[in-house]
Amino acid sequence: MRLTDVTPDFDAIDGTTGLREAIGALMTFVLIAAVCMLVYSAVAWALSESHGNYQGSHRGKVGVLVSVLTAAVAGAGLAWLNFLIGVGGSL
Repeated sequence: MRLTDVTPDFDAIDGTTGLREAIGALMTFVLIAAVCMLVYSAVAWALSESHGNYQGSHRGKVGVLVSVLTAAVAGAGLAWLNFLIGVGGSL
């Protein structure tokens, strides 16, 4: 066996399927929460802006930004992990 044939064996540990399901469920929860926060913040931003409440408008803008960044980080984290596993297998 050459050194380059070594790859991570995720089936070597019992319970990895449960871990994968838990991570998938957590990702789903985070993305649903981010979308709900996006809708709520956008509505708050629109209503505050239309009534001239600049402090509420600013908080709505921040909420929209935070929700978009949360969804982006959640998706990018999974892509980054898959990339690192792929790179680790090719070293």
